[in-house]
Parts: sequence; C-alpha cells; structure tokens
Amino acid sequence: MIQRFILAVQQSGLSAEQKRAALNAVARDTTSGFITILRHLLVMTGVTAIVLLTLMFIKPELADKFKNLSPFAEPEQLAEAEVPPPSLAMLMQAPNQAAQPATIRTASTSEDDLKLVGTQRQQQWVTNWLSKRYRVATDATNMLVSAAYLTAKDIKLDPLLILSVMAIESGLNPFAESPVGAQGLMQVMSKVHQEKFEDMGGIKAALNPVANIKVGALILKDYVSRAGSVEAGLKLYVGAGAFDNDAGYGTRVMTEYKRLKDVSAGKNVPTVFANPVTTAPAAHPAVPVIRNDPNEAKLKTESKDQVAAL
Repeated sequence: MIQRFILAVQQSGLSAEQKRAALNAVARDTTSGFITILRHLLVMTGVTAIVLLTLMFIKPELADKFKNLSPFAEPEQLAEAEVPPPSLAMLMQAPNQAAQPATIRTASTSEDDLKLVGTQRQQQWVTNWLSKRYRVATDATNMLVSAAYLTAKDIKLDPLLILSVMAIESGLNPFAESPVGAQGLMQVMSKVHQEKFEDMGGIKAALNPVANIKVGALILKDYVSRAGSVEAGLKLYVGAGAFDNDAGYGTRVMTEYKRLKDVSAGKNVPTVFANPVTTAPAAHPAVPVIRNDPNEAKLKTESKDQVAAL
C-alpha cells in the first residue's frame, strides 16, 4: 500500500517540493506507527511477565512447570522420580534387620534412602512452605532443611519429624535458648549432653545449626526407639517422662508433621492457622538433670505453673 502511494505521488502533477513533503509525511507516519506497535508489544510483554511472576509467587510449584517447558531444561535425574512422602514406620528398624546378610542390606540401602528423604523437588516444597510459615529467609531455611535431610539420611530418621520438632521447639531460630538452658534449633540441653558435642568442637557447637540438628536428632531417635512409639518418644524428648501427659507438646509436633507431609506430597497447605505460630522455644514441664531420660533423670520441678502455662 505504501509503495502504491509513493508511485501515485511520483506520477501526480505535484511539484518536486510537494512530492518531497508528501513522501516525508508518509515516512513519518510509517515510523510512528511502527514505534507505537513496538510500544504496545513491550507493554503487553511486561504485563504478561508481571502476571506470571505473581502466579509463581502465589504457587511456587508453577515455576517447576515453566522450567519443564523450557527447551533448555535438563532432563530430571533418576533420583528425581516421584516418591511418596516417608512414613513414620521407617523411624525404627525391624528387630531382625541386623541379622540379615550384608549383601541384602547393601542392596536396599539406596532404595531406603530414596524413600526416606524423597526428591529434591519435595525438599524444595518443604523449604518454601517453612520459609513462609516461620518468616525465615529462603536461603537460610534451605540450609536448615538441607542439614535436616542429610542428618535424616545419615541416621535413618524421618526428616519431616526432625523439621517438625525444630519448628515447635525453636521456630527455626538457631540461637534460641530457653530459661532452663535448652539451646538451638532442637533445644538440646548442651550441658547435659556434652559428650555428644565432643566430635563437633565441644559444647560451644550447640548453637551451630548443623551440630544442633545432628545431636538433637540422635537424642530424638534414641527416645523413640526406647519408648516404642513416636508419641512416647516426644514425651521423653520434651522432659515430660515423669508426668501423666506432655501438655500437648506431642500433638503440636505431630500436627506440624502432618502438614509437612502434605506439603511434601505437593498439596496446597496454608501457612497461617487459627493458632498463630510462635517462634519462642517450647516450654517444658520440668527441668531435668539429664533431659528427658526416664532412667537417669532426677527431675527438679521449678513450679507447677510451668505445666499449666504450656
């Protein structure tokens, strides 16, 4: 159309100056129209990008879907295959497991580890959810979750149970300290369990997140094994072994565990509930000389109000 207009102008009886003015006007209009189209495209692209970023912020799982659509996305490794969330039954080994041949245990180790820790994607879902729920920076939460998963794989303990105890005990605050001296993410009585920190730099390592998670998880697994169930093990862990009940501590931990299990299964779990999350260390009904140990602890009850306040 533009070429026809130029040809018509050239064949018209207009003067050279008039022809030049007409052609310049056409050029200006064409350039202006092209710039307008580009501007509209840029605006539409920007609006689309904002909408996509908003959706990915609301639903982080969409980011993974968009990555999979990219032609530059690398194929997922075999270990990334979908695995159901770990079961609490894996906390305790079967009594006759130790008697099995070494070849059988070795062959099943990788499969058991995969079932226990899940996939990288499930771990990322857990990280994002904990970060939002406890208002902790994503990078910091990722470090804590990674340490919990590595510890779980090392000692054969459910990582979601470790994270649930961490959440209820300290609100994911690695520097939390209770009035009775329980320290760190897992609120470990470092003065009582000094020997467990010897290989990690001594008692000062109690506030090291990795060391605290490792020692706390070992104590938790020991109590679960000795008590015979997760709920009974949690009662010992919180120092309520000499009491009729744990004042709801075990229920809070298991409720958080159920939420994390749903998150790791890809379900949409809210981060805010009727009872607001507190980042203060969990209260304990008594002050033990050797925390939570029913065989060796000599409990010194500070006040009956502590039990009522839990």
